Amino acid sequence: MKVWVDADACPGVIKEILFRAAERWQVLTTLVANQLIRVPPSAHIRSLQVPSGFDVADKEIVLRVEAGDLVITADLPLAAEVVAKGARALNPRGEFYSPENIAERLQLRDFMTQLRDSGVDTGGPPAFSQADRQAFARQLDKFLQAQPRASS
Repeated sequence: MKVWVDADACPGVIKEILFRAAERWQVLTTLVANQLIRVPPSAHIRSLQVPSGFDVADKEIVLRVEAGDLVITADLPLAAEVVAKGARALNPRGEFYSPENIAERLQLRDFMTQLRDSGVDTGGPPAFSQADRQAFARQLDKFLQAQPRASS
């Protein structure tokens, strides 16, 4: 099991949580972005810089992800693709995407896009909060704790 991070838009506090979790659980965590992402020196943490371009990082994650892996992303189309491959997707606010809820989330996203395109001010997402950070950390820890460990 590996953790893949859609790192271009991932909040810094979430990256810090991921770095600590990678060390604690000794799970390979890869941050994928089209810019250089600095990561702490670790056998469990790496960054992968991809060329600039629309959805290049997303496509790289989809190419590399395997069933059972975890992808950290707020990007719904990316989440849908990795869920379809049997991976799990967790957004930075601590919500898991699943085969049961991803279609509904995509429909809502498309509806909101239509509203914005027609001139309706839909506002944006609420500011990232301490409660969001805690929810993410709790869900990540719960997920990693449930994973089988390699025997030493």
